[in-house]
Amino acid sequence: MGDLFIWLISFFILIALLVLIVYQLMCLADLEFDYINPYDSSSRINKVVLPEFILQGFLCVFYLLTGHWVMALLCGPYLYYNVRLYTQKKHLVDVTEIFNMLPREKKQRLFKLGYLVLLLFFSLFWMIWSTLEDMDD
Repeated sequence: MGDLFIWLISFFILIALLVLIVYQLMCLADLEFDYINPYDSSSRINKVVLPEFILQGFLCVFYLLTGHWVMALLCGPYLYYNVRLYTQKKHLVDVTEIFNMLPREKKQRLFKLGYLVLLLFFSLFWMIWSTLEDMDD
């Protein structure tokens, strides 16, 4: 039963990460179609970048502490990428360069979205597996 709660927590953290990434993509799309100015778009995106990094780091540590090594290893490349962006000071969107970097920023977030969807499917699989395993006991 404890494993089920661990997977539920993991599921909701992944949903929160997906919401943050989709929000960033919506801000970039609004900027691309000229619904919002560059300053507002970059300030909205920059407000959620650090919470996204912290939440993803917490998820990786959470998997390590609960003994789910495979999921922790699957979270590793994404965590490494976020840490690398943060240490190189490339994690925030610059208001003056946002139009030049728009295709790159969208592509980066789409890859993150795909990676998180993959992690979500694995999490759902293990949640269902642990539920069925608990029913057998």
